[in-house]
Amino acid sequence: MTDRTIESPQDVAEGAAHLARICPRMARAQALTGPLPLRRRPDGFAQLLNAIVSQQLSVAAADTIWTRLKAARLTGPRKIARASDTELRAAGLSRQKIRYARALAEARIDYRALRTAPTEDVIATLTQVPGIGIWTAEIYAMFSLGRADVFAPGDLALQEGARMLYDLPERPRERQLRQMAEAWSPWRSVAARQLWAYYRIAKDREGIR
Repeated sequence: MTDRTIESPQDVAEGAAHLARICPRMARAQALTGPLPLRRRPDGFAQLLNAIVSQQLSVAAADTIWTRLKAARLTGPRKIARASDTELRAAGLSRQKIRYARALAEARIDYRALRTAPTEDVIATLTQVPGIGIWTAEIYAMFSLGRADVFAPGDLALQEGARMLYDLPERPRERQLRQMAEAWSPWRSVAARQLWAYYRIAKDREGIR
């Protein structure tokens, strides 16, 4: 059975209403942030390559490199496999990211099959590729596949958002936040959207920069 997916703003609203019913803190966050965004993205090779490109870079730097790759038509697996290291370096990829990009191209992932695969299989498949960690795989499942019950507890903004919303003495670690998120099932992806939205507002109130 395919995991439930989020396809529309109405799906997000349904999840947010559920979270508000079961958790007063989520209800308080929702009252502050208002409706949550859909945040769906395309799926496939290019989306994961973009994630690799963006690792440990500012948004501006990652956008510049991605623009160069698109201009050189180096965003598909065959193009990456056939390109020389010199061409990939010219677009801005480091030696390590060239290796990761080639590994992704060589993995020959069946992206169409991932659309209906269980979420745990999606994450297991993606994390076999060098350069794709569990955070990237969970974000891909959440936004590119629209899975409703995925969370990314390794995300620092989610950790900090949870700390502020639940008045925790310190930022929860990944394992602790993963356990907390179990209470938000079957709408953990909406809970993530809620915490991100709350974090953006609350950090300004706390003076975090």
